[in-house]
Amino acid sequence: MSIVDSADLAARAAAMEARIRTYFDGCNAADVEGMVACFVPDAVHYFPPGMYGGAWRGARVIAERWAASVATRGSAWTIDRLVCDPASHQAVIEWSHFKTAEGTVLRGDEWYVFEPETLLVKEIRAYYASPQDPSLVRLELGDFDYAGRGYALECPVPRPHPSQQG
Repeated sequence: MSIVDSADLAARAAAMEARIRTYFDGCNAADVEGMVACFVPDAVHYFPPGMYGGAWRGARVIAERWAASVATRGSAWTIDRLVCDPASHQAVIEWSHFKTAEGTVLRGDEWYVFEPETLLVKEIRAYYASPQDPSLVRLELGDFDYAGRGYALECPVPRPHPSQQG
């Protein structure tokens, strides 16, 4: 990798981080237009099953729903950790969501996918720190196309394992 490539990657990483921080600033301020400006128009925000009515589709929908969460839940967010991979146009963060009107704190991670040319957010996949729901046999994001994205759909090795047999 050349020095120019390294400098470009560093600049892209800084731009991706700035975009995420601007988005969170917009969330905390309930600034719909500020949030919308961080996304491609047809962005998608995925959630675990049963959370917030499923995936939110569209930059404006995402922004309006977070602004509503500030109004109804007293929501405020922090970015606790952030890692950017500019070569793949992806980032991951660890966050805390303070729902002050409910007196609760929710923690989790989000995986960000950016549009390569503009570095606008195309997709967010939210993963929440919470107990497993024993009523579900698949604990996955709702509405996310695991098969279409090439994720494993079956156990990758033979089971039961010999250590499991009597």
